[in-house]
Amino acid sequence: MEKIGGFFGRFMALIVLAVAALALFVPQSSLWIDTKWVNYLLMVIMFGMGLTMKPKDFAVVITHPKEIIIGCAAQFIIMPLLAFALSKTFNLDPALTAGVVLVGTCPGGTASNVITYFSKGDVALSVGMTSVNTLLAPLLTPFITWLLLQKTVAVDVWSMFWSIISVILIPIALGLIISKLFPRFVQRIVSLLPVVSTVGICMIVATVVSHNAEKIYTSGIVVLAVVILHNLLGYGCGFGIGKLFGMTPEKTKALSIEIGMQNSGLATSLANTAFPDPSMAMATVPGALFSVWHNISGAVLAAFYRKWNSKK
Repeated sequence: MEKIGGFFGRFMALIVLAVAALALFVPQSSLWIDTKWVNYLLMVIMFGMGLTMKPKDFAVVITHPKEIIIGCAAQFIIMPLLAFALSKTFNLDPALTAGVVLVGTCPGGTASNVITYFSKGDVALSVGMTSVNTLLAPLLTPFITWLLLQKTVAVDVWSMFWSIISVILIPIALGLIISKLFPRFVQRIVSLLPVVSTVGICMIVATVVSHNAEKIYTSGIVVLAVVILHNLLGYGCGFGIGKLFGMTPEKTKALSIEIGMQNSGLATSLANTAFPDPSMAMATVPGALFSVWHNISGAVLAAFYRKWNSKK
């Protein structure tokens, strides 16, 4: 089991890339996976993460809130400004600009917690930043979007709040409880968790890619370039901020990933409701592309970050 788990952990990036390519060029291979399954797959992955954690891991977040504050500030300052600057630099039309900016103003997604886990980063810090950012998003996402675009965005506060509770916090809490009650059983299966997580991520990527294959084909190289640069610059800025503030490698990984990976699913959903004008229909494309790309780039980044550990 350890060998199988180790194999999936080491080659996760290549496995995800292969699955993404198959779903893009042969969408029919993955259309059987319902998009409604994504949240359930994330719940399973989060539950597995909870099995590997201890309650004391989260005490650091409460006793050292500096990293949470830095992460929140960076999330809602760096990513929106990067999105706006890239849209203007590449001269995107108003609809695509709105979509890119909306991605930038959304909080970090739950995928960031999974990638942090695979990167051997500080998962507790990652979950803490995602939770706080998501709770702030109902206020900050529409305000920053209006500030940059002068357009109002309606945000479903309860939906966002329940999403963070049901997809992240409850599964992790259940994992912590099971680990506490049945430590021997958890010890036996923990080596297989990378397999479960990799399969879950592959199914999520396959779902997003296959159901958005046409949008990916028709969006053009320019929009894809903006999405890729937005994501990669977010990783880089997060890494630089972590080093600037003297954070440990584990915390720097978590910050880098949290800033670079957005809740693009939320951005796509908001684009549908916030910009009902038919001329703004393409505003959903950046979110869909980001959903595909950041899972692939996150898997690749995790492969590099796994080799970078703090000195014990």
